[in-house]
Amino acid sequence: MSAPAVTAPSANVHEFTTELTVRQRSTPVEGVVVLDLAHPADEELPRWGPGAHIDLMLDDGVTRQYSLCGDPRDAGVWRIGVLLETHSRGGSQYVHEKLHEGATVRVRGPRNHFPLVDALHYKFVAGGIGITPISAMIEAVQRAGGDWTLLYGGRTRASMAFAEDLAERYPSRVTLWPQDERGLLDLKSLLEKPQDNTLVYCCGPEPLLAAMEQQCAHWPSGVLHIERFAPRAQSAEETAEALDHFEVVCQRSGASFEIGPEQSVLEVLEESDIPILGSCYEGVCGTCEAKVLEGIPAHRDSVLTDAERASCEVMMPCVSRSRTERLVLDL
Repeated sequence: MSAPAVTAPSANVHEFTTELTVRQRSTPVEGVVVLDLAHPADEELPRWGPGAHIDLMLDDGVTRQYSLCGDPRDAGVWRIGVLLETHSRGGSQYVHEKLHEGATVRVRGPRNHFPLVDALHYKFVAGGIGITPISAMIEAVQRAGGDWTLLYGGRTRASMAFAEDLAERYPSRVTLWPQDERGLLDLKSLLEKPQDNTLVYCCGPEPLLAAMEQQCAHWPSGVLHIERFAPRAQSAEETAEALDHFEVVCQRSGASFEIGPEQSVLEVLEESDIPILGSCYEGVCGTCEAKVLEGIPAHRDSVLTDAERASCEVMMPCVSRSRTERLVLDL
């Protein structure tokens, strides 16, 4: 059976949602489980590209996003790697304790706000479980005959999923950097000199991403591509530019709403039964992306690039607000 078409991120309510079965479960390193999810009737799953993630809609009401790290050419399985977070909000603990082989889980997606863009050369940097989307990118570039290197850091060598496999297969391209052996990643040496026709991809904890942004500040705009696990801190300028009160008009629904200082746009829309999906409610996953028809949003998300924010074509209504008194959305 052919797989359903994958919708664009802004398609929102039309995303593929189904129950999948844990076909295989493994523990490559302590604290990380890798799950292979498949359709119970062996139907093909929607195609995806490196950098994509899916939502796990768990029985306890929690929805969490996890990057796909398998082979995009395999339409029968979606593979994810999940780290057991020390201060888990419930998602990773549920996955580790409940999702054993044969278990079922409701899944939505895939969605990709971290796509692999064509380039002659790539510098990949991963921190901890941030290796999951990066590993799929590496395999895609390798298959295409591209040039790449990986700098991969973690607390200890034993905590770094896929590290031994990557280092054994690509010894000249992969540098493992366990913090207990070598200290913090040497980003300065890696990024000191901008290189032509080179893109930089990074996924990992916020301190690493902030350091990458600092070290890449002298590189051309658009070179650095990052994916965040948690919301980025808002600058004073971003906070000041947003209006406390503004109107949101839903063009297709024919409804308008006044948004107050303590309300999020997404909450107001959901309470009024406007068709829109939400997931993280923190501006991280991109589920609620909405097209902007009129007005200027005050972006507070951790998904869009600087160029996408400047274009004012889309916004994440779970956290973003408005810089204009009226905002018209394609909802």
